[in-house]
Amino acid sequence: MKAIGLSTYGGPDVLREVELPAPEAGPGEVRIRVHAAAVNPTDVMMRTGGHAARMRDVPPPFLPGMDAAGVIDQLGPGVDGRLAVGQRVVALVLPTRPEGGAYAEQVVVPAASVVPAPAGSGHAEASTLLMNAATARLALDTLALPAGATVAVTGAAGAVGAYTVELAKADGLTVVADAAPHDRDLVRGFGADHVVDRGTDVAERIRALLPDGVPGLMDGSDQREEAVPAVADGGTLIELRGWHGPDEHGITVTPVFVASVATDTTLLDTLRRQAEEGVLSLRVAKVLPASDAAEAHRLLEAGGLRGRVVLDFS
Repeated sequence: MKAIGLSTYGGPDVLREVELPAPEAGPGEVRIRVHAAAVNPTDVMMRTGGHAARMRDVPPPFLPGMDAAGVIDQLGPGVDGRLAVGQRVVALVLPTRPEGGAYAEQVVVPAASVVPAPAGSGHAEASTLLMNAATARLALDTLALPAGATVAVTGAAGAVGAYTVELAKADGLTVVADAAPHDRDLVRGFGADHVVDRGTDVAERIRALLPDGVPGLMDGSDQREEAVPAVADGGTLIELRGWHGPDEHGITVTPVFVASVATDTTLLDTLRRQAEEGVLSLRVAKVLPASDAAEAHRLLEAGGLRGRVVLDFS
């Protein structure tokens, strides 16, 4: 089968088309004929060596990709009747395992990591859902704010940020989000109650609205120390890149890792249902052939995308 992988860490051009044996589904697993794989920042981290410490025992080539959409073509022993051969599905894939990630024509994953594709979505759209929305759901569940409370979201025009805004509104929270001037209407469309200008002084702008700060903040733009002052004493900041932050004013900085919910079928299927209901907006910035994976990574690193670049493996 065709896959996109790397044998050495570096820039986008280390991504190469490789031929690998077709994987076989084992007990409790399914094999998916991948049609689309979303390109996410974590894929760039893998390509540049950010996950190397967790992959010391994984032989190259390393296959990035955490989001796959396609059709089940094989069921392993013991898979229950929830899934079937020929079914359109999406999967949350862990690329640090020996089998690699979603950048391949076929991928084998635990059945628990697979749910039906949202009805009415194409493969490209469907591939943009699980990893980012599950991260947003995990962030909000970790904050555990009561309905009516206020949450701040940085990076609100991005994939994780936008899903966080939409899920927070569905949870009954008040949302303060940041945006560039040209993204203000977009972020308001996701449901943000208040929109402040993005930038290094985002915490000051949030405090101008809420002088006591917010009880919870999801740092989707990875601003770290710049975002901390927006959080009220005793509040929590959710960090997506593993930063633990300073311990001051009783503020807790909590990193979250989507791998922890990769087999939470109930959570993943709830996100699928919310996408069908229009609670979550599936956004594709561009679809490229899988052979153009290096260009997809260049586009992502250049920034400014509104939606995900998707690799077409069909």
